[in-house]
Amino acid sequence: MEDSYIDTVIEDCKDKMAKAVEHIRGELAGLRTGRAAPALVEKLRVDYYGAEVPLQQLAGIQVPEAKMLMITPYDKGSLKAIEKAIQNSDLGINPNNDGTVIRLTFPPLTEERRKALVKVAHTKAEEGRVSVRNIRRSARKDLESLEKDGDISTDELDRAEKDLERVTHEYVTEIDRVLQHKEEELLVV
Repeated sequence: MEDSYIDTVIEDCKDKMAKAVEHIRGELAGLRTGRAAPALVEKLRVDYYGAEVPLQQLAGIQVPEAKMLMITPYDKGSLKAIEKAIQNSDLGINPNNDGTVIRLTFPPLTEERRKALVKVAHTKAEEGRVSVRNIRRSARKDLESLEKDGDISTDELDRAEKDLERVTHEYVTEIDRVLQHKEEELLVV
């Protein structure tokens, strides 16, 4: 019976940590590299008839060339709103609107901009690590309260904390791998 309490806490912890890693993956995917990627704009909030809607729900996003994104609105009436959202974003790109589609041409990144993006990536990765550690802290409190209530023994608590430490290390290592991959991607000229 005791193992099931511990297993539940550890499994819940793994699930939350996996979600934190996926969140960081998504955050880093949104960082601009030298290539055009739909992830750069799909979460962009567009004011569509008074409601804030993610761009991916309003338009199809294609990558016809390595340095170009093509955005095709499902509703032609949303063209101006999409264009305005892109101009107001931190992408630093002027959209080209031909009345049917919006084209975004990405200029090559400067060395200075690449280094700034690497710093942003490091900040986001650190946020992910902190999130994983907070999940570990919460799980440790759950385990300690199980021990205090007499549901598990002190030895079982020690083993569970070692498992928790191992799991935490795995997820922090995964965040570091994702960061390293993004850093290499950003620094390639």
